[in-house]
Amino acid sequence: MTFDSEYEPFFQPPGWIVGPVWAVLYTTIAISFSSILSRQDELQHFRLIVVFFVIQLALNLAWPSVFNSEQYLVSLIMIIGMIGFSLGYVFLTYETIPFASRLMWPYIAWVSFAGIINTAYFLNSLN
Repeated sequence: MTFDSEYEPFFQPPGWIVGPVWAVLYTTIAISFSSILSRQDELQHFRLIVVFFVIQLALNLAWPSVFNSEQYLVSLIMIIGMIGFSLGYVFLTYETIPFASRLMWPYIAWVSFAGIINTAYFLNSLN
């Protein structure tokens, strides 16, 4: 998160770390999703899993534009959606393909941290 603002919380990570973290996270979620695609016949709810993954990814890709336009409440709702759909993906894949499921946890942790930062921006913007 490299957003400069009067609302920036003190615990926001430095900008130089954000790019490498996202590179690793996008790699892990791509590996997770490709492992799902390669074993789709083993998954009872394959279409729902794909829908959950695509929705969380779409929210993820749209979030920076919303956040940068200082729509902090809307962007926070988007993060909650990202976490919810990611957790749905994790729970639907865990029993059949636990490797794919576990690869999503770092992403969920990072997005949750982004949610805390987003919440701080939202609360600071109210003052």
